[in-house]
Order: sequence, then C-alpha cells, then structure tokens
Amino acid sequence: MNDVSAIYAWEGVNRKGRKVSGETRGHNPALIKALLRQQGINPGRVRKKFAGWPSLALPVKPAEIALFTRQLATLLKAGIALLQALDIIAEGFDNRHMGALVQGLKQENAAGSSLAVALQKYPRYFDDLYCNLVAAGEQAGALESLLERVAIHLEKSEQLKARIKKAMTYPVTVLAVATAVSAILLIHVVPQFQGLFAGVDAQLPGFTLGVISLSEFMQQSWWMLILAAGAGFAGMRKAYRSSTGFRHWLDASLLKAPVAGTLLKKSAVARYARTLSTTFAAGVPLVQALDSVAGATGNGQFRQAINRMRHDVATGIQLNESMAISGLFPGMAIQMTAIGEESGTLDNMLEKVACHYEADVDNLVDNLTSLMEPLIMVVLGGIVGALVLAMYLPIFQLGTAF
Repeated sequence: MNDVSAIYAWEGVNRKGRKVSGETRGHNPALIKALLRQQGINPGRVRKKFAGWPSLALPVKPAEIALFTRQLATLLKAGIALLQALDIIAEGFDNRHMGALVQGLKQENAAGSSLAVALQKYPRYFDDLYCNLVAAGEQAGALESLLERVAIHLEKSEQLKARIKKAMTYPVTVLAVATAVSAILLIHVVPQFQGLFAGVDAQLPGFTLGVISLSEFMQQSWWMLILAAGAGFAGMRKAYRSSTGFRHWLDASLLKAPVAGTLLKKSAVARYARTLSTTFAAGVPLVQALDSVAGATGNGQFRQAINRMRHDVATGIQLNESMAISGLFPGMAIQMTAIGEESGTLDNMLEKVACHYEADVDNLVDNLTSLMEPLIMVVLGGIVGALVLAMYLPIFQLGTAF
C-alpha cells in the first residue's frame, strides 16, 4: 500500500437519496470509498486531485460561511454532536460547492482532526482569525459560544460590506449612465446636425466646433477609448497587487477623498473594533489579537498602523495611546478604548465603538443614496443640455443675422 496520502474528489448518494460530493485525504480510492460507506454515503466516482486543481470548482460566498457558522453554533447549542451537525448543515445548502466544503470538514473531523485543524485546511474560506477563535473555543470547552461570537462578527462584517458597496454603486452608476448617454449623443445625434451645418457659409461657434470634433473622434476611435480604459484599469489593478508603494499611495488617497474617505475610514474603524472585541473576548491575548485584526480593516494604512500598535502594546504602551499616535482613529474611539482599559472592560467598550461607527456608516450611506438620486438628474441634464446648446447655437446665430 502506498503510504503517501493524497486528496481525492468524490461523488455519491447519501441515505436520503440526495447527490453529494466532496474532497477527502486518503491513500487510495478503495479506502476513500470504504470511509464514505461508513458514513452512510454510497460512493460513485472517486478521482485523485492534482496540485494544480482548484480546491473547489466555484468560490463560496462569505455570506454562506457566515450562515454555516450560525447554523453550526445553533445545532451545537441544541446538544447535537459535531459530526451530525456538519452532516445536517451540508444537506441544507443548495450550493453544491458549499455542501462539499462542509462534507470535507466532516471527513477531516471523522478522521480525528479537531474542527480548528480541519478549518485550517481551507484557508481560502477560513482565515487565521476564524481558526484561532474556534481553537480557543475547543480548548476552553465552549465551542458553541465562540461560534456564536464568530457568527455575529461575520454577519456584522457582511452587513458593513453591503452598505459600503451600496454607497459606492451610485457614483459608478452615475458615471456609467453619463458616459453611455454622452456616447450615444456624440456618435448618433451630433452627426445629424453636422449634416445640416455643412451647407452653412457662416462661421460656427467655437463650442459647436469643439463638440463636432469630439463627435468625429468618437465615431472613428471609440474603440481606442474602450481599449485605453480597459488597459488603465488592468494596469492599476496589477500595480495595486504588485507595487507596495502604489498600494500605500492609493489607500492613503482614498482615506483623504471628500466623501468616500469618511465612509472608508469609519468602516475601517468599525471593522477594527468589531474584530478586536470578538478576538479579545475569546481570551486571545491583546498582542496576538492585534495580529489577527491587522488584515480585517480592508485598508493598507490601517494595516500598517495596527502592526505598529501591536509592537507598541508588546513593549508596554497602552492601546489607546498607540491608537492616538497613529493619527487614524477618531477621538471617540480612543477615549472609549481608554475607559475599557482602565475598567477592565475593553471588549465591551470596543463592541460599543463598533456599533457606533457601524451606525454612522449606515446613516452616511442613506444620506449619500438620497443625494445621489437628484445628482444623477443634474449630471445627465447638464450633459444633454450642453450638447443640445452646442447644436442649436448656430441656429440662434443665423436667426439673429436676419
């Protein structure tokens, strides 16, 4: 028998006659099939996965991970064993790939791995923060309570992401609609007027000539604009991923933007406070908790600041003092942190900070939404009005000449 284990992708039918699939580590297909039969699954196709294959065919959404965590916490609180709970959850997902992920966790747990160790084998879906909290819960014998905290944390994070996406969607929509309307007018409408002006001997106004020149360029080279926009977007994306300097510059610039900067800063503070509160309340030491929090804010400037704060706290500096030194955190968050450190209720104070700034983000998004609706009308009206004015200026001039 080959002692080297490998990952096998399998398909089968469970006791309820439902098709299931997943991935299991083992030495050969025969052992995989035997293990599946022990768990009430009639195995079908079993194939060895190669290193270059993706872990799962389609990505699992973060919202599904949050739902999985909530369901697992609920079932464990009800006294259901972990393996049975994972089996119930796997059958409840319509997304086959999420079901396969849960089945994979079940297989690892059935083979003797703890839940935290099983989660660590899927780093694409369960980060270090998630795994560390689950490990702390297993060690303390309070897995269901820790999963409840993780579920709340993930749900709040998803709600915050949804609010930010909602706020950012409106400016993009305004820009896209304005670009589309401008292109249609320049490519299809302006040439009709240009034909009328061809027989006019009088000198056309400069504004009209400029619009006509732009129209001619759009008719001949519109594809160049699309190509340039695509290349620019791809270049910025590559630079953000590969260039540390560009990434830091962009993150800093976004935080200084008039409206978007306020939204991003408040959301980063909310994520920081929510994540640190959840981690610290689970009994994770503050220095280690800050290490897990650094990547949760979604902004490079905050990530650098939190890494410096981690070093400061490790050398004996109070957390609130280090937050003040960073220059990124608002006074209210710093004061609440100071109160929490002095009273020994840091996790509760951080949770209050998170709730406060999550509410701020919610209100800001609502205000932006209400402001964007009339702004769309103003922008579109201005574009259409300017182009119509450019086309009718020669007619007005001819009318005054007689």
